[in-house]
Amino acid sequence: MERYEALQIVEKQLTEKRYTHTLGVAETAIRLAEKYGADVKKAELAAIFHDYAKFRKKEEMRQILIDEQMDKRLLQFHHELWHAPVGAFLVQKEAGITDEVILSAIRWHTTGRPNMTTLEKIVYLADYIEPGRRFPGVDEVRQIAAQSLNKAVLAAVKNSIMFLMSKQQPVFPVTLDTYNDYIQNGEDV
Repeated sequence: MERYEALQIVEKQLTEKRYTHTLGVAETAIRLAEKYGADVKKAELAAIFHDYAKFRKKEEMRQILIDEQMDKRLLQFHHELWHAPVGAFLVQKEAGITDEVILSAIRWHTTGRPNMTTLEKIVYLADYIEPGRRFPGVDEVRQIAAQSLNKAVLAAVKNSIMFLMSKQQPVFPVTLDTYNDYIQNGEDV
């Protein structure tokens, strides 16, 4: 699928603000893919479709999580996490993208996962650092991303966990597993 077609499909699913965010994620993913040796076309498509299900009704997402036997623990956490795995499912079903590498990058862009592929790291990080993002710590992660993909992903995961903890929000276990995976494999920030 070409960029223009992908953007036409996605634009119908998103608000104007979220579409602008998606364009930023796509450009950031392209840059990161070029820098870190990933497939640029796949990075671009995964980034374009990463928020495909973001504005689906909660009940629809809940039902897909159940019907498709996705990680049931998601139902116990904030629904903001649901759009990633549900999005991967819907992108395949509705947009006809069947490349598992792309779908996996969409699936894990909110929680991360242990042993992330390079493309998964790129989409996760591009979503976090795209130019429209403004929050404490994002500039530092952008600087780290210019030097090390792994260290930047770890910094983003760490910041996300710390943010949730500061708000006394639960942290999805796979996100904690992602952090632990990086730490146990010798990454540091």
